[in-house]
Amino acid sequence: MNLFDVYPLNPVTIAKGEGCYVYDDQGQKYLDLYGGHAVISVGHSHPDYVAGIQSQLEKLAFYSNSVINPVQSKLAERLGEVSEYADYSLFLCSSGAEANENALKLASFATGKKKVVAFEKGFHGRTSLAVAVTDNPKIQAPANPTDHVSIVPFNDLEAVEAELAKGDVCAVIYEPLQGVAGIREASHEFQQGLSNLCAKYDAKLIADEVQAGAGRTGKFFAHQWAGIKPDIVTVAKGLGNGFPVGAALISPDFEASYGLLGTTFGGNHLACAAALSVLDIIEKENLMDNAIVMEELARNLAEDIPEIKKITGKGLMLGFEFESPIAQLRKNLLLESKIFTGNASNPNVLRILPPLNVSAEMIGTFFSQLKLQLSACPA
Repeated sequence: MNLFDVYPLNPVTIAKGEGCYVYDDQGQKYLDLYGGHAVISVGHSHPDYVAGIQSQLEKLAFYSNSVINPVQSKLAERLGEVSEYADYSLFLCSSGAEANENALKLASFATGKKKVVAFEKGFHGRTSLAVAVTDNPKIQAPANPTDHVSIVPFNDLEAVEAELAKGDVCAVIYEPLQGVAGIREASHEFQQGLSNLCAKYDAKLIADEVQAGAGRTGKFFAHQWAGIKPDIVTVAKGLGNGFPVGAALISPDFEASYGLLGTTFGGNHLACAAALSVLDIIEKENLMDNAIVMEELARNLAEDIPEIKKITGKGLMLGFEFESPIAQLRKNLLLESKIFTGNASNPNVLRILPPLNVSAEMIGTFFSQLKLQLSACPA
């Protein structure tokens, strides 16, 4: 049997990881500034992370959600503390798409309405509801209904209110930082306006923090820079540092009932142990503070590279926009400089999403190698 060939693969076979580095099957070392789509938050094979999972594995790896799971309760308490959402409830699942799927269902259940407002160039996942609110028809199958979704321009409050005023919208879902789009930022005023409009028109505001959450921007959630509290916040990726963990943080305004939501693998013992270890490491090593410091360093070093026309993002979720496509530049950085970086739907944008414990020396290495590759192959 062969693999179903849906991924364009880099010609590298990764065999192990340590901190902010990965090694291929030939022993070659690579600086990982992409973290597997922003998943690796506290570094590869962090000893405390490994120990946390191993300790739980020696006791119990999995049992279903039909019994009391104290590790889930501990995670809910710790996540509430670290994220400053202690008054919210936690629904655990296994991915960001699943978190968004359940958030949208919950908003529809709560309001009795079915329309959703989403935004141009947004990405929320590939499950049925999540892909319907993703602005990419190429990944929407004929079986995925989209007639209940209105896609409006990003950062356009007038367009949002025009849809909400129709009275049939259950939810507005948005990313504070649109990652796949090349790290487009929702302004603070826009986010505050969304919060006010949803309250005015009895719709639920869902902040998709799947990529930007878990401390990546210097606060636990990116929307916290705007000073708002959405009705539901979804998170995944960095929360598990490689172990599949997804979650929805749910406002006290929602009423839970048995059977309303469900999942087989969500909140399993190993997943909770992984997430608990991540939260402990983020706090113990002050990784949110490090994200802010590394952002400032990156922006300063980028000033010496005239080919970079624009920098977007926050913390360690940064996009560098060039005047022309960067596909060859990324390839050269990987194969010649041994550095993993990310691309975007905007072909001119190079993204970095490194582990939150990336060092100043590593950021410096990236920019020195970027200069080298640009001199050889201008973007």
